[in-house]
Amino acid sequence: MSKVVVGMSGGVDSSVAAYLLKEQGYDVIGVTMQIWQEEDACSVEENGGCCGLSAVEDARRVASALGIPYYVMNFRKEFKENVIDYFTDEYLNGRTPNPCIACNRYVKWEALLNRSMAIGADYIATGHYARIDRLPNGRYALRRSATLAKDQTYALYNLTQEQLKRTLMPVGAYSKDEIRSIAEKIGLIVADKPDSQDICFVPDGDYASFIEDTVREKTGKELPTGNFVTPDGRVLGQHKGIVHYTVGQRKGLGLALGYPAFVLEIRPETNEVVIGTYEESLTHTVRADRVNFMSVEDLTEPRRVFAKIRYNHRGAWCTVEKSGEDEILCHFEEPQRAVTPGQAVVLYDGEYVLGGGTIV
Repeated sequence: MSKVVVGMSGGVDSSVAAYLLKEQGYDVIGVTMQIWQEEDACSVEENGGCCGLSAVEDARRVASALGIPYYVMNFRKEFKENVIDYFTDEYLNGRTPNPCIACNRYVKWEALLNRSMAIGADYIATGHYARIDRLPNGRYALRRSATLAKDQTYALYNLTQEQLKRTLMPVGAYSKDEIRSIAEKIGLIVADKPDSQDICFVPDGDYASFIEDTVREKTGKELPTGNFVTPDGRVLGQHKGIVHYTVGQRKGLGLALGYPAFVLEIRPETNEVVIGTYEESLTHTVRADRVNFMSVEDLTEPRRVFAKIRYNHRGAWCTVEKSGEDEILCHFEEPQRAVTPGQAVVLYDGEYVLGGGTIV
């Protein structure tokens, strides 16, 4: 009997994933990843998210109801280094990161997989809405979930072949409503639990304050304010600090220019935020590095693919080609707005993830 470690967040998806795998005959072990940084129980309870104390309590009760062993594993160090530090550094360098992508690759997979293998597991499993197939070319690739309304392949494009080979995603074959009804049918306490939304370590959604506090604690310094400028360098006003802004942003700029103003670029070296018109915020080309190919080993010629430039982007057609050893260039057929450095561009070949990279 194959042994599988299920990453349990205390939510309905991972709880039903554990149930489905047990039904399929696997030897299932439930694990919650302890990644929050505070020791103070009150702040942890408040900051519940997907991995707070309430998550542990819910996951423990679900594991008990399913009759599977359950453990809490400490991944604080991995989470701080690969997610929180990365998130902070990216913002300070004028980019807008997606911390869930980093967390998936380096914590939920790399760290959990290594630790699970060490206790004799054959696979790890999660409650993500995605599917994994082995293709005729021998490679493993993510396939979009059965319901596109809840497809989570975008944030998983970075997984390696070795990780995919050892991962099970039983929830990807179902819709969210079907998962909730399975949970109700078997009497799980989390059947109606709402989905977690915000970035788990910034529960109030105020990223700028989180970064300012982090820098203040580390250096004792405040982040400097700077100028809003036009693309040719004309000063338009003063901004609150570059971590308050992201490329494509329109609201909350505090500028009255007589036309809708958008953030076009963030320049950390001069501490400037470049402002322009809607037309200036559009582009046909997207360049990305830190590339991970999935359904193919490499890109040998230009290829027409469907691409997403952020999690909630509906996607658009483009032709992608390699422009360097670890760099791709996407030429979109329609102009795209708010192409944001630090976010991922993820490429789809039909239902499968071809690969992706970090927008530069």
